[in-house]
Amino acid sequence: MRSVELDQSGAVDGRPVILLDLDGTLVDPAGSITGGIAATLARHGLPTPTPEQLRSLVGPPLRTGLLNLDGVTEQNVSTLIRDYRAAYWATGMAASRPYPGIPQALEDLAQDHVLAVATSKPVSAARRLLALQGLDHVFHAVCGASDDEQAPLPAHGTKVEAIAQALAAVGRSTGDQARNVIDVVMVGDRHYDLDGAEHHGLPSVGVTWGFSAPGELEAATALCSDPVDLPTVCRTLQNGVS
Repeated sequence: MRSVELDQSGAVDGRPVILLDLDGTLVDPAGSITGGIAATLARHGLPTPTPEQLRSLVGPPLRTGLLNLDGVTEQNVSTLIRDYRAAYWATGMAASRPYPGIPQALEDLAQDHVLAVATSKPVSAARRLLALQGLDHVFHAVCGASDDEQAPLPAHGTKVEAIAQALAAVGRSTGDQARNVIDVVMVGDRHYDLDGAEHHGLPSVGVTWGFSAPGELEAATALCSDPVDLPTVCRTLQNGVS
């Protein structure tokens, strides 16, 4: 990962910032998340969710999503998460692939932007996934959930908290929005990304190639339907709000 140069005010050295979600935005899990969760539930004798329910689990904190499923309780959710993550680390992560055009888009944006990941995924898994996909070198920070399932919320990975961590990691703060975050954009495929951006006063780019349901991205400041267009969409949006 790249280092971050901060000036005396604590801000990155004049470059605009782009925060990006991971699964469904940069990387296609190729069924490793939805299939892995279904397999984990089956091993524990729990009902198989519908395809729509499984897709909805890509984006929010895993604990939160699982607790919405039949048969998942506060008593068994930590065991389910541990079992799922063990299988995901063993095989699922390697099955993921960057969406076509994403590596080139990131290289383009990294020329004149500070890039950081803000994900609900545990940081250790996010770092390993980025490294496996050859994407880690463009990012100045990777921020997400704690690996400790016993940690209190929001450490389990709310997008609001992940964005706050990412802003701090690149020397930005929502305490003085007019100066510090006017040129920061959040990019993601779910409403959690848009909601997190709104919480911090950031414009957002909703990407349509991920896991959003119809109409889910209506609140985005801008939409992007092809990774090839992502650099242009981000730069146009930043020029419009600067």
